[in-house]
This record gives sequence, structure tokens and C-alpha cells, in this order.
Amino acid sequence: MAEEEKKDFWARFFGSYIWKSIFRVGIPRDRRGRLMQVLSNFFLHLHPVSLPKHAVKLKYTWCMGGLSFFLFIVLTFTGVLLMFYYRPTIEYAYNDVIDLRETTPMGIMREIHRWAAHLMVIAVWFHMFRVFMTGSYKAPREFNWCIGVVLLTFTLLLSFTGYLLPWDQLAIWAITVGSNMAAATPFVGQEGPGVALLSIGNVNLIGRTSDARFLLLGDTSIGAGALLRFYVFHCVFFPLIAVFFMVVHFWRVRKDGGISGPV
Repeated sequence: MAEEEKKDFWARFFGSYIWKSIFRVGIPRDRRGRLMQVLSNFFLHLHPVSLPKHAVKLKYTWCMGGLSFFLFIVLTFTGVLLMFYYRPTIEYAYNDVIDLRETTPMGIMREIHRWAAHLMVIAVWFHMFRVFMTGSYKAPREFNWCIGVVLLTFTLLLSFTGYLLPWDQLAIWAITVGSNMAAATPFVGQEGPGVALLSIGNVNLIGRTSDARFLLLGDTSIGAGALLRFYVFHCVFFPLIAVFFMVVHFWRVRKDGGISGPV
């Protein structure tokens, strides 16, 4: 009798309003059930219910889009672990990176983060190449192609801002070259007419100019301000924007008919 009461309790529970408010559909037993399960699930609704055969063939997709997203997850996980030990100051940055590599528990996370960053840049470029060669930028996917270009830009910005964080000679001089290129940015460069729009108060205050290079470094040269600013860009600002555009990108893939094939 107790067993029957127990079964009756669970039957009422699974049929209750509270359960149905959380799980709107039951166990999928047919194609329609699977479709409703995907469409009503927050974590699955970005993915298509079904895909054409050509869309999952390795020779067409190279799996570069999925590999890029997987590497982003790896970078997020390892980056959060590195944030527990790394201090973005000129006194500690270089020594913290050395400690992360040699003495910190699970120091291999720094190498995984570094190599995953290189692989992600390569994977994103190959993904863009595949999309271009298969004509996947054409109608109705023009908007998603533009989103992909934005994601490519943020991938490069994430790589660029992370390059300075080890605070060694290679990083400092590489960012010196890159930031000098920012001084030649159209309109908001060092001699562009948009400099006045970026300034607050006097443009030439204590010898500083509010051009794109100064906006990037927070100073006229690479120092403590640049290191802190690059750290915030790399760990907070750019990743959050990239995640937003990734969600839009995945959503548009489904809305535009799934993964594209050759045309």
C-alpha cells in the first residue's frame, strides 16, 4: 500500500502546475516531442531541431565554428583560474606569470590558456575562410556574416589585449607597435578631427592628447595604466561583448536554415 501511495504522490507531482511551469513538455517520444523539447529549453533553443546531411559533413564545415566556440570555453575556464593568482600591476605581473608557469598548483593552465588563444585565432580564420569559400555569406545569411566579422574583430582584440599581460619585453614592444598603429586611426587618430570629441576639457592637458592611442593605453606611454586597462578589456569588457554576439550568431544560424553548405 505504501508503494502505491508513493507512486501516486510522484504521479501527482509530475502532473502538478509547479512541475509543468518548470518543464513545459514531457519526455519526447516522437519528432514533435523532440521539437517541443528543444524549443522550450533555454539551453537548447539556439540549436536547430534537425540538420541536412551536408551540414554535418566534415569536408564542408571542417568543424571550425564549433571548435572556435570550444576553445573560447577553454579560455574562459582557464582564464578564471588564472585570475586567482595574477595581479595586474607592474610590480607583480611578470613574477606572477613566472610563478603561474613554475610554482603555482595547476600551473599548466597558463600554457593551456596561451595555446588555446593561438588556436582560437587560427580556427576563427579558417572558419571565415570556409564560410567565404562555400558562399555562406550570401542571402539570407548576410547579417550573420557581418556578425561573424564582428566576432573575428573581437577575437583579435582579445588576443591583442592579452599579449601585454605577461609584462615582458616581447609583450611591451609588441603592444608599443600596435598602439602606435592606433595613433593613425582614421578620424580619431593623432591628427584626426575626431580627437576633440574624445577629449575632456583641455585636449593638451599636461602634454596628453585624447586620441585613439591614448584611449587605448590610458596614458602617453605603456605603463601601469595601460596594463590595468588591458587587463579589464581582456577579462571583462571584450569577453562580455563577444558572448553577446556569439548568442546572436548561433541564433541566426538556426533562423537562416541551419549550418550552411556549399552553393
